[in-house]
Amino acid sequence: MKKFQGSCHCGSVTFSFEEEDITSGLRCTCSYCERRGSALSKFTLSKDKLNINANDDSMGLYQFDTKIAKHYFCNKCGIHPFLETVRAPGQFRVNLGCLDGIDVDKLQIDIFDGKNLL
Repeated sequence: MKKFQGSCHCGSVTFSFEEEDITSGLRCTCSYCERRGSALSKFTLSKDKLNINANDDSMGLYQFDTKIAKHYFCNKCGIHPFLETVRAPGQFRVNLGCLDGIDVDKLQIDIFDGKNLL
């Protein structure tokens, strides 16, 4: 297992976790993710495996439709470092672009058909 660290752009929201080496990711086609354009982890992490550190007022939450998925973002810089998934509430995917030492352009990125999920 390797320790990964990540953050939003301004550093107000940081996070870390342990996982095997990251060689691929996914892009979701739901209306929200398409507009955001981030590459997400294929793996999910439980809340006890994702260590989140956020300044008091720095983390915001956006929800839509069924309000099951939770899209977290930094209130200061607007970056979305992670989300709680609609298919597995309590499980998180991380924005691979927020991870230190990961070049998203070198990863295999698969498409997830979130548009037709619900």
